[in-house]
Amino acid sequence: MNCVITQDDELVSPYPLLFKSLSFVPISHYLIFLFLTILVFLYFFLEIHFPKPDPISLTFNPSSELCQFIVSKCRLLHGRYFPTFWLSSPHLQTAFLSLFGKSPHFSYKRILYQATDGGTIALDWLMHSDVVEGISQVVNGSTPGTDRTPIAIVVPGLTSDSSAAYIKHIAFRLAKEGWNLVVQNHRGLGGISLTSDCVYTAGWTEDLRKVIDHIHTQFPEAPLFAVGTSIGANVLVKYLGEDGQNTPLIGATAVCSPWDLLICDRFINRKVVQKLYDRMLTIGLQGYAQLHHSIISRIADWEGIKKSRSVREFDNYATRLVAKFETTDTYYRRSSSAQYVGNVAVPLLCISALDDPVCTREAIPWDECRANKNIVLATTTHGGHLAYYEGMTATSMWWTRAVQEYFEVLLSSPFADRRQKMQIIPEPLGSSIDQGPFVDTGEDGMVAASSEVGTTRAEAAQEDPAPIDEKTSNYPHKDNTPQVYNSLLGPLKKRVDELSRYSRKSIWLLAYIAIVTTWPFVGPALLLSIKKRFRKLVEK
Repeated sequence: MNCVITQDDELVSPYPLLFKSLSFVPISHYLIFLFLTILVFLYFFLEIHFPKPDPISLTFNPSSELCQFIVSKCRLLHGRYFPTFWLSSPHLQTAFLSLFGKSPHFSYKRILYQATDGGTIALDWLMHSDVVEGISQVVNGSTPGTDRTPIAIVVPGLTSDSSAAYIKHIAFRLAKEGWNLVVQNHRGLGGISLTSDCVYTAGWTEDLRKVIDHIHTQFPEAPLFAVGTSIGANVLVKYLGEDGQNTPLIGATAVCSPWDLLICDRFINRKVVQKLYDRMLTIGLQGYAQLHHSIISRIADWEGIKKSRSVREFDNYATRLVAKFETTDTYYRRSSSAQYVGNVAVPLLCISALDDPVCTREAIPWDECRANKNIVLATTTHGGHLAYYEGMTATSMWWTRAVQEYFEVLLSSPFADRRQKMQIIPEPLGSSIDQGPFVDTGEDGMVAASSEVGTTRAEAAQEDPAPIDEKTSNYPHKDNTPQVYNSLLGPLKKRVDELSRYSRKSIWLLAYIAIVTTWPFVGPALLLSIKKRFRKLVEK
């Protein structure tokens, strides 16, 4: 019964007595309890872990001479990955990359490639000479045929382009180390309008195939490598499996690949935090569709696109219809790269984080990678999705260093020479960059023909209609002369001004991160203190 018996045999409810006793507890104790409860919730919700060096787990065929050579020469694959201590969570790593990640400042040289179906693909080049000497080099000038500088082709992730922070990190690192680099932006991204009914998907490899063959034709003496990130990694691995030995690539790297789209679709709808990623990706896809409304509304279900609340719903109303698949599951199955891993015939390094909040470890084809003598699979316990931040200030990304080292080792190996001798230079393709229009970005974010370029692009050379190029971001100017340090003062002041505008937000963010990451140390002491205080109150 919810009552007590007093001396006068009256029935009295216990709740008023309980509330009265609770009223004697200081309000500060309630606030402390609420604060600790929130910390515990965030600790498990954000999957905070104790920061420590993580060994790199390598999976490869032990009978493969190539894999043994790569593993023995790559120092970083034998080392450990130490994540930034105040980003000791896959969600903090991934969110920091998207919201606050700093990237090197430089400018690309843009070439517009026109496919045979009328589509336009933006190829953003960063040459080694641009980074080291600050000299703008024409990409398709008179001497590309004899240029033996190695070239790395980068394929971005879903709704990402050459301006993404992680793309600029790998581009600048490789260019600084002596490579020429080109980012193959997906159709409709990078400020380029859709010029045909063909839209990129997670399994569309034809664009990558045409771009690789085109670059190989332009630079027949240059060793070609490729880096795929996220969905771009899925496209790259699928392409390698489809073409086998018939690719001109010397080697490739797949970073944070989803591998099996059907498994990743189930995973991203499993927990509340994963559903947040699903929602953010959906918003990005809807923004892409809105940007190209005139075409996508004609070839897809526009009303379904507008009401989509998940990537799966968007793929059902848009991607599936554009790619002409019967069901969404059929699209996921046929577009997944895991089934093509066994056919990869060039050296491939795969990097994945086991705590990736977007591309789950459950989709990694462990056995297929181990069976293929050309593949080395490197997995880390932590790292998030495409983040892998390291150092106190989180300005370095471990995976970019690993990719650069792998490419250098592979380039100097006898396997690369053997691979180059086997290659056949393809005939020039029917499509040509020489027919591509020079473009500019309008106020609505779309790109149209123009004779002048805005603040983020360089002026076009009207006298030379063959090379179509433009600059898409701030330009690097690396030199050893004292004048360069003076030229850095302007950008430095600008950056300080930008930081000052966000100082209030940054202070609260750092305070929050500090509290969450120190909870494993401070939490037990606070709980012990609270227990002692309550014990004293009970004794009184």
